[in-house]
Amino acid sequence: MLRKLLIGTAAVVAALWATNTSLFGPTLEAGKTRLLSHRGVHQTFSAEDLENDTCTAERILPPTHDYIENTIPSMRAAFEHGAAVVELDVHLTPDGAFAVFHDWTLDCRTDGTGVTEETPMSRLKELDIGHGYTADGGRTFPLRGKGIGMIPALDEVFRAFPGRQFLINFKSQRADEGQALADLLNKNPEWRKATFGVYGGEIPTRESLRLVPGLRGYDKTSIISCLSRYLALGWSGFVPAPCRNTLVIVPLNYAWMLWGWPHRFIERMKAAGSEVILMGPYQGGDFTAGIDHAGQLALVPDNFDGYVWTNRIEVIGPLLNPHGNSPGQTRVGR
Repeated sequence: MLRKLLIGTAAVVAALWATNTSLFGPTLEAGKTRLLSHRGVHQTFSAEDLENDTCTAERILPPTHDYIENTIPSMRAAFEHGAAVVELDVHLTPDGAFAVFHDWTLDCRTDGTGVTEETPMSRLKELDIGHGYTADGGRTFPLRGKGIGMIPALDEVFRAFPGRQFLINFKSQRADEGQALADLLNKNPEWRKATFGVYGGEIPTRESLRLVPGLRGYDKTSIISCLSRYLALGWSGFVPAPCRNTLVIVPLNYAWMLWGWPHRFIERMKAAGSEVILMGPYQGGDFTAGIDHAGQLALVPDNFDGYVWTNRIEVIGPLLNPHGNSPGQTRVGR
């Protein structure tokens, strides 16, 4: 009886291994690793004791460039460094524009004051978004005067980068913001193609997904629902509903737990209409940690057929494609 039990157990283990190993899975095409640039090329800052209302412009590291996040020059630089997708943040203003700007209020980065979504686009265009950046506790402001008039509207971004793709981050919990974006995309098919996906505030994210056919996106609740259900059921190859037709976020430090990681997992997600985005290590905060240095990039599987989220596109882009290959071309080392 014991012998039969051991044989049966071994058979189950072998079947699970055979179902989920990438050794015998479909052969993935080399060179498909794509980069998703968070905020474009931007100023980096200390993440120590970071909270939701921390003014990150007041804690930047000594600048090595003049790029400011969420601006057209920073996005252009990100694409030039190899980004396939650029992430940007939006706020629906009283005059019906989507302002591309990170912060909920203007006081931290700009020479203005007030709530971003309550400020007309015409006023936002007058501000200096480099005003508040300092690396030495306010003794010097190296970007002051260099960001005047540089808050773009979302339609400006789309017009500036035909054929490029963007991941749109809703900063609010307003349903009308999701409806307004849906209106914009449904009326402009080229801008719909330019929208890789949406995420952020659960209410506008889900509203835009409801109103725009085929649009993919996620929020924190949907990420957890997808990954937890897949951990429970993925051993069989089954892809649960929260992982279908969406963007599947995978933290680097938890990827090994996913059944079939990496190639079987990715093939299952693709067959279910989803794309996989590999993030940096999740440490209990939000899902925006990136693959930001060579040591982390070395942990990305070879021939990874998905997207790699990075906060340092100017570092990771050249490491991933040292010979300047365009996104989707052959990957040449790390």
